[in-house]
Amino acid sequence: MFDPQLLWLYAGAAALLILTPGPDTFLVAATSAADGARAGVLASLGVFVGCLIHILLVAVGVSALIAATPWAFDAIKIAGAIYLVWIGLQALRSAWRGYGGEASQTVARDRSSAWALFLRGALTNALNPKVAVFFIAFLPQFVDPSRGHVVAQFIVLGLIFNVPGTLYLMALALISGRATSALRRQPWVRRALDALTGLFFIGLAAHLARTQAKG
Repeated sequence: MFDPQLLWLYAGAAALLILTPGPDTFLVAATSAADGARAGVLASLGVFVGCLIHILLVAVGVSALIAATPWAFDAIKIAGAIYLVWIGLQALRSAWRGYGGEASQTVARDRSSAWALFLRGALTNALNPKVAVFFIAFLPQFVDPSRGHVVAQFIVLGLIFNVPGTLYLMALALISGRATSALRRQPWVRRALDALTGLFFIGLAAHLARTQAKG
């Protein structure tokens, strides 16, 4: 299906892109630092699903349509920014309230919810239209219609990028979570991590809000 030389070139480019810090990298690092390795791994799996959605949309041409339609691009961008702000505010609220009493136990249960952590990673990635624009610009350079089904080529190339990228994020989550495990036992450190996480998500929302469809 693929030219072997071109495939190796793609794999090398994908590896460099995976190792380049981006929003997903900081998301997983911040989540695992604040909530532990398990939280970071779940967020990584969410990022995998979010990225898979982008790959499938690029393969069938939907992402190109969204990128070329200003109102659709802006709607997704605004939804993503609002979601990130909401996550940031939740983290800041946890930092403000601390971890004592019944209210803190409710917060702790919410934070340990596997579904919530998974959804955080999935929505943060899926609602970032810049990821779709990236795949639109990157993947077609390695697709050759003369070598078989174009949609299948898009999906295979996307998985070559997405699977190693997810494994990298999971490894990062384990390292970050274990490195901060002792610190998280200190209430003031936990609150500081929550505050930094909240500011990170709000900053990421501001960055996303400035994203343009082209440029």
